[in-house]
Parts: sequence; structure tokens; C-alpha cells
Amino acid sequence: MEEIIIRSSKTKLVLMLIVCLAFIIGGINMIIEPNKSINNRHSEEYLVFIGLLSVLFCGLGVFFIAKNIFNRKVGLIINNKGITDNSNTTSIGLIEWDDITGVETIQVSIPAYEYLFTVSSPKMLIIKTSKPEKYIERSKNMISKEAMKTNNRMYGTPLTITSHTLKIKSSNLETIISEQLNKRKNKHYLQHHV
Repeated sequence: MEEIIIRSSKTKLVLMLIVCLAFIIGGINMIIEPNKSINNRHSEEYLVFIGLLSVLFCGLGVFFIAKNIFNRKVGLIINNKGITDNSNTTSIGLIEWDDITGVETIQVSIPAYEYLFTVSSPKMLIIKTSKPEKYIERSKNMISKEAMKTNNRMYGTPLTITSHTLKIKSSNLETIISEQLNKRKNKHYLQHHV
């Protein structure tokens, strides 16, 4: 198999960084002057709390996005060994073909603003695995490990790849990985049944 290399999109990462910085500025404004909010239906404490959450989560986002912008590693490598993922905070390197049982694209929708509309997350490719603990234990930092445990509880696998940081569409990425996985399954079947 010829190695497939998918690079990180620095443009997408910079745009995400700008959005996170805007949310941090908005959060700081909510903390400093909660009464100047356009929507005064909520208490001052609630607005300060939302501001703190915004600063905290978007601050973490800025850290991880900036780290990815200056990271020289290729975003994703697909080869005979498996899929080497360096695309997001829960990336753990090589995901071996023998451990992959399937792939699926999902998009999470979250009710927002008093349930008047929903906000959808970017599409995620979940990599189903027969050995979730192997990959959770491989994670080196606590935040990543907890995120992987949450993914495993919610989606049945700790392994997710988000194409929003890569130079490829989610649907194209799923097609490439599905085709490679099917080739391996067919090859494995032929080796053991012919």
C-alpha cells in the first residue's frame, strides 16, 4: 500500500484560534462587567460563571490549537501498519489495523439558548476498536486520557479523528479509511479461508 499523508490545515487552525480568542475576550467581558450584558435575564453570578467557563475552555483550546499550529508532525498518516493520528488533543499516534473493527462519522447536536435551536459539533470520525483500554492507557496526559474515557462511554470507542484540523473533508477521510479497512478484512479472509 502506498502511504497516504494528510497534512494539518494551518488556515483552519488559525481561524479556530481567532474564534477561541474572541470567546476569551467575551468571557473576560462577562466576568468584569456582567451587568452590561445585552441579555439581563440571568443573574450576575450566572453570567460570571459562564464567562469563567468561556475563558477556561477557550483558554485550553488556545493552548492546544497553538501547539498544533507550531507542530511539525503530519496530521494523519495511513499506511500498512495502520492510521497514525496527530490531528487533535486525544491523538495517540499509531492505531493498528488489527485493532480497528469499523469506522463511522458522527455529528453531535447540542440544544442551546434555552433550547430554541441546536448547535452541531464538527463531524467526527470514530474509529471502533476491539482494544479501547490499550489506547486509553497509551495517552500521556490526564486531560487527553479523560477525554478518551468520555469518548469510550459516549461512542463505544476512545478513538476519534476530527477532520476540521486537516486538509480533507470528513466524508473523503471516512471513504479512504473504510476502503483500506475493507481491503485488509478481505485479504485476511482470503488468507484464512482459501
